[in-house]
Amino acid sequence: MAENRVAVYLDFDNIVISRYEAVHGRTRWRADQARDQAMNAASPNEVARRLDEARINVGAIIDYATSFGTVAFTRAYADWSVPANAAYRPQLVNRAVNLTQLFSTSGTKNGADIRLSIDAIDDLYRHADLTHVVIVAGDSDFIALAQHCKRLGRYVVGIGVAGATSKALVAACDEFTHYSDLPGLPHPRTEPADDPEPVDLPKPAKAKKKTKLSPDSAATDLLVRAIRVGMEKSSDEWLYASGVKSQMQRLDPAFKESALGFTSFRAFLESRAAQVESRFAANGQAQIRLLPG
Repeated sequence: MAENRVAVYLDFDNIVISRYEAVHGRTRWRADQARDQAMNAASPNEVARRLDEARINVGAIIDYATSFGTVAFTRAYADWSVPANAAYRPQLVNRAVNLTQLFSTSGTKNGADIRLSIDAIDDLYRHADLTHVVIVAGDSDFIALAQHCKRLGRYVVGIGVAGATSKALVAACDEFTHYSDLPGLPHPRTEPADDPEPVDLPKPAKAKKKTKLSPDSAATDLLVRAIRVGMEKSSDEWLYASGVKSQMQRLDPAFKESALGFTSFRAFLESRAAQVESRFAANGQAQIRLLPG
């Protein structure tokens, strides 16, 4: 049986603005003129720190998409010259996302909707092997796209920000998940007061430097991510080890337990006894689950 193949489309302006206003309050994006700032947790500029607090985790979106099959390609639409969007470019490029530039002079809002929809339909006709379409947006303008994809026999998955997504778009999808419910994300407050008073946030002393994980630690992190994604698609906390390994390889095609010195995936799992426990199902296949904590 052929594996599912997934196409992901992000209305990036929509998701960034919606997330910002979900965290900081309605109308705050325009009032703060947030598009002209780059997110920075250590900045003396309050808006830059607010942008960082509402940061979109692109990796969590793509990881979730891989739970439906192999991601064939991911496209993101925005005006990438805007500082608020430009700050995401390294993260997007590192996840092999194709960036489509939309200039504000052409009307970015409708421009993104139209260009994304045209590209998606074109991709479906060009790539008959695509089985799933993931639309990351909240705009009702994408209802027609979702309906057309379904008529062409594709399974449509929607991802949007709670409180900023059209109910009609949710209904048009085969499956819909709110961004804050994606596996692996913390669950901060998502429903702020309607119009919170501006507050002076304390100035951080220094930005935290990102430390690169060792191959061993990175493999453990990959295992945990794969299990969390798998649990999102299953009603049982026990997952088949073979399925978890496949999910790990979707998340990171370079993963090989042999490169870490293990002769089998079972040996790799046994070395992660602090994170997972194993058992054998009635059919003799190995199953694993995350340990609490």
